[in-house]
Amino acid sequence: MKKIDVSYYTRRAHAKKKSLSVELRAVVKKKPKSLLADVKKATEETWKEISCVACGNCCSGMTPTWKKSEIKRVADHVGLSPAQYYDKYLYTEEKSGDVMNDSTPCQHLDKKNGLCTIYEIRPSDCAEFPHFHRKDFADQVEEVFIPNMPRCPATLVMVEKLNAIMREKGVIK
Repeated sequence: MKKIDVSYYTRRAHAKKKSLSVELRAVVKKKPKSLLADVKKATEETWKEISCVACGNCCSGMTPTWKKSEIKRVADHVGLSPAQYYDKYLYTEEKSGDVMNDSTPCQHLDKKNGLCTIYEIRPSDCAEFPHFHRKDFADQVEEVFIPNMPRCPATLVMVEKLNAIMREKGVIK
């Protein structure tokens, strides 16, 4: 599998972020009944172009939110107690109370090949990223999808494809 040129997508995202964001906000404001179906279609088209396992950029610069059950599962897998794992790799964010990695890149990213060493048991936040499938997609545009366009090639491509679908349907110009 060919590695994704993340810098290309990052540059493209920065160049197009303002216009893509304006269009995406307009889509959400118009509340088309087909939004979730169109997100699904854009997502399917995106996965034909982008493979997360050929990227790993999220693992390099972002951190998942951990659930207690995930800490226990991964700690057991790496031979630590949950407390030892927490002390070594995690912290609790004061403002939100979320448990997060205390540094990036993720401790489970194999920097040599760019792959997750715990892929099969990774936290749900990692497994669900970039969160396209969410039923509250419209509510997540500002906090998730717009900020993630420069960080996640798949998010950029999905937003481009969704906006193109919406232009074709006349939802946006």
